[in-house]
Amino acid sequence: MDGLTTVSQGRLVTGRPGLRPCTPRGVIELLDAYGVDLTGAEAVVVGRSELVGRPLAQLLLERNATVTVCHSRTRELARVTARADVLCVAAGVPRLIGADHVKPGAVVIDVGIHRLPVGLVGDVDFDAVAARARLVTPVPGGVGPMTVAMLLDNTLRAAEAATAKAAP
Repeated sequence: MDGLTTVSQGRLVTGRPGLRPCTPRGVIELLDAYGVDLTGAEAVVVGRSELVGRPLAQLLLERNATVTVCHSRTRELARVTARADVLCVAAGVPRLIGADHVKPGAVVIDVGIHRLPVGLVGDVDFDAVAARARLVTPVPGGVGPMTVAMLLDNTLRAAEAATAKAAP
C-alpha cells in the first residue's frame, strides 16, 4: 500500500503504472492543488532516501521539472538550493534550510519533522523562509496529512485492482 516495494520502485523508475510512494505522491498533490506548474521549473530535492528523496525526484521528472538532488555531501548547498523554483526538503536535519537557501518567490515543501524542546519543527526554518517564499508548507500539518491521504488512496487503488483481477 505504501508504494515502497521493489516492484513499485521499479515501476516508478521505468514509468509504468503502479502504486507510488505516499509522501512523494502527497507532495505532488500539494503542488497540483496550489497550481504550481512544474514544466520547465528548476526543482531541487534535498535528501536522497528511497522513502522520499529519490521517488520524489522521479515524480518531479515525470512532470517535466529539471531536477537536482542534493545530499549531505553536496558542496555549497545554499548556492544550489537558491536556484530552485521548487525546493523540497527531506534531509532529516532540523531547520537545515534558512532564508539564504531560498530563491525569492520559490515554493518550499518541508517533508521533515523533528521533536525538539520547543516543539515540532521541520527541516526548514519556517519563519525565516516564509518571508521569502511564495508558498511554504508548515510542520506539523503540511505534508504529513497528505501522506496519510495518499496511503488511503493507494489502499483503495490496490483493493480495486485486486477486485478487478478476482472478477470472473
